[in-house]
Amino acid sequence: MKKALIVWGGWDGHQPQQVADLFADVLRKEQFEVIVSDTLETFADEELVKSLDLIVPVWTMGKIEKNQLDPVLRAVEAGCGIAGCHGGMGDSFRNEVEFQHMVGGQWVAHPGNDGVNYMVNMTIPGDPLTEGIGDFEVCSEQYYMHVDPAIKVHATTDFGAVKMPVVWTKNWGEGNVYYCSLGHQADIVAMPQTLELMRRGFLWAARG
Repeated sequence: MKKALIVWGGWDGHQPQQVADLFADVLRKEQFEVIVSDTLETFADEELVKSLDLIVPVWTMGKIEKNQLDPVLRAVEAGCGIAGCHGGMGDSFRNEVEFQHMVGGQWVAHPGNDGVNYMVNMTIPGDPLTEGIGDFEVCSEQYYMHVDPAIKVHATTDFGAVKMPVVWTKNWGEGNVYYCSLGHQADIVAMPQTLELMRRGFLWAARG
């Protein structure tokens, strides 16, 4: 049985506890042993973190201490996967450049704020992470992000002529990194398309 750790908290506007509950349910259905924590101090338990197959951060903004962040960076570099969504991973710990480097991007803006209607477009025909989901419309925040040119883009959204990544993957050392910018609140995470994207992302990212 694979082991996953979900750590939730930070800015409450993203409903981190509700999102963590949704993710825990998905992972348990996929036969993961799931640990759910509401404190970053859990990351400081290096032996626990080293034993994980998947880390799922659900923590917007906030501050993380070096003794909490370093075990995560080392674990992913050594082969543990990390996967998350929206601000819970793409706008965590704004002062921590190495965390952003690992994730592959960082939130910059959401023009129009919440309630924008926009399309999410799949980019790779036959991609196992997106196949069968199809393009779909979302009414939510549309994330404009700084992104690492090394990422592999699986879905995009349009800001005028700009194709902005929505779903991407990359590697950090031996670890798989999966990110989806959808998920402003739990209702967006619970959309069938978003939840399926996350389910596939969790499975892809988890240590093989």
